[in-house]
Amino acid sequence: MELNNEHAPVLSVKNLSVKFKMYTTGAKQRDLEVISNLSVDIRAGEVLAVVGSSGSGKSLLAHSVLGILPRNASISGDLQYNGEPLTPQLQAKLRGHEIALVPQSVSFLDPLMRIDSQVIGTTATREKQRKIFERYQLSKAVERMYPHQLSGGMARRVLVATAVIGEAKLIIADEPTPGLSPDLARETLQNFRELADQGAAVMLITHDIDLAFQIADRIAVFYAGTTVEVANVADFQGDGSQLRHPYSRAFLAALPQNEFRAISGFQPYAGALPEGCLFHPRCKYCTQECKERTPPMRELRGGEVRCIHAT
Repeated sequence: MELNNEHAPVLSVKNLSVKFKMYTTGAKQRDLEVISNLSVDIRAGEVLAVVGSSGSGKSLLAHSVLGILPRNASISGDLQYNGEPLTPQLQAKLRGHEIALVPQSVSFLDPLMRIDSQVIGTTATREKQRKIFERYQLSKAVERMYPHQLSGGMARRVLVATAVIGEAKLIIADEPTPGLSPDLARETLQNFRELADQGAAVMLITHDIDLAFQIADRIAVFYAGTTVEVANVADFQGDGSQLRHPYSRAFLAALPQNEFRAISGFQPYAGALPEGCLFHPRCKYCTQECKERTPPMRELRGGEVRCIHAT
């Protein structure tokens, strides 16, 4: 689909940093930075897929936007929703209404509450709930069930229904497909594509890369708590030669259809991050400058990249 990039983003994240206050030996405290200089935005009508290895900061971004980080967390950077600073007060006002989360775990459903009460909440009507259930192929009998009575696919659809019943303008889907059959996973992601086509901005955090390629408009690649590339989905086709960052190309080459071609090394842990470019210990293009300077995100060939050697 063609997006109108002249419009301001629904969500804009610039130079986000997330730190956790941790206790070390002797009851000493230290700040552990798990996200640094992370930048990404998303517009109405768009599905932005967020991909990367486990521990790269994908879910922490979602929790930062929603304002549901734990108490020992502190954040800095510029977060805006429709051009307005996303303060804790605004997050509380929008959360569950204009900004909705589809969590990765069905345990977010209250085990002691019937499904209809959870979906309707405090603002929706019974009529609206039934229309949405019909849309997601949930029978009337599901209304009076408890979460433990649902199949995995039904529970996922209930979570989607809970998120969209308030006509959210920004939907964050955090790993919505694990444990689903291929058919149910495709159906679930197609639901998000339909929501974007109706005008919502959808952030899809996923490990199902192949399915993301089918519904996303752009892909944001995360590594060690930061963004290394944001590119149109078409750039991920073929041999990946249209991609800008060496990690993005390595990520694509490691997929099953590309024979799991892996590179040496591993993603660094928070608290043991290298100086300069976070990817430089694994990068064949590494120079001394890469070891000394953290590269900024910059626009290149219709996308964005954090690499001084990208052309």
